[in-house]
Amino acid sequence: MPDAGQLLADALAAARGTDVRAAERALDRLVVGDGPTVDAALLARLVRGVGRLWPRGWQPVDLDRIATRRLAARGVRMLRDVLAAQRRKQPDPVPPWFDDQLAELGAGWDGDTGWLDRRADGDRITALRDAVEALALVEGLPPVAVLRPPPGGTAAAPRAAAPAGASRMLDRVRALLAKAESTTFPAEAEALTGKAQELMARHSIDAALLDATAERPDQPSGVRLGTDAPYAAAKALLIQEVAAANRCESVWSDDLGFATVLGFPADLAAVELLHTSLLVQATTAMLRGRGERTGNGRGGGRRTKGYDESFLNAFALRIGERLRAATSAADRAAAEERGDDRLLPVLAARSDAVRERVDQLFPGVTRHRLQVRDAEGWTSGTSAADRASLDVGSPGHRAVRRGR
Repeated sequence: MPDAGQLLADALAAARGTDVRAAERALDRLVVGDGPTVDAALLARLVRGVGRLWPRGWQPVDLDRIATRRLAARGVRMLRDVLAAQRRKQPDPVPPWFDDQLAELGAGWDGDTGWLDRRADGDRITALRDAVEALALVEGLPPVAVLRPPPGGTAAAPRAAAPAGASRMLDRVRALLAKAESTTFPAEAEALTGKAQELMARHSIDAALLDATAERPDQPSGVRLGTDAPYAAAKALLIQEVAAANRCESVWSDDLGFATVLGFPADLAAVELLHTSLLVQATTAMLRGRGERTGNGRGGGRRTKGYDESFLNAFALRIGERLRAATSAADRAAAEERGDDRLLPVLAARSDAVRERVDQLFPGVTRHRLQVRDAEGWTSGTSAADRASLDVGSPGHRAVRRGR
């Protein structure tokens, strides 16, 4: 009988192939191997594989997101266990954001002994299959853009404290967006969302001017936002439009299921808050429109898919126009209030810095042009984004940027 390492290697190689019977035979040999030795070999290889992801740009929440997309639920739970096990062996320094993400995922570790059996629920064969699939995923992930200094590397300089009042402002924005999501009146939702954008734009201006005189000014950083099916391209477009309205840039990695948004901290916070709320609002309006369409006997099958996709694309483009208008208005008002010429050069310099960061991290970015497949969905989506105007403009005039 081969040792546990060889049995695991054989099972992993078979799982990566296309021969289902060969994969089952390799798994059977793994099942009859020495249990504790096999489990230890699996854990050691998973921990090593996960640890190698951090210098390659991955973060715990990124790994959990793609695991949720590609693995069974038990495989996802196993990887969360492994994240906690790897953390125990991770050399210093470990930045606070890393531990914050592990806590957010609920990653915990009860010890190496019997770790697989704790997740097996009496079904060791399926548990081993899930663990091998998790290992195949971990070892097959490509490098992605490094958005933060990884654990074990050079420690980043401490970030400056957030400006006084920033937390209160974000609480006000969350309250406005929560009302926008819950109201059944589109005009009220528009007004609430517009007010939220205005508040965040003014906060961004204050942060930019404060940072311009700081001893250690901020640099562009990034976040990754999920773009799950269905209609992943439309969700990526919404992220891109919200990002553009908040002086950020977005690049979509469709094969990995996320968009990377680059910008300064205050602007990234605005994108995360607005995107989450607007996706809820868009989905609610789309389902309402779909229901009305089905009631009129025009829904079903491909026509419903085309309607939904066109609705979400139109919503994203029109809401982007509205948000950019709100940002421009806030810029003009702030410049008039301050009565000096510092603001526009500061904002322009920050936009240039973000674009330079995009060019550094995504030199091979391409553009994907969207197509309008359903005129009714396009018109309904535009109306949902802004009831005051039903002018659909030029459908498909924006493109989603793709990269890795």
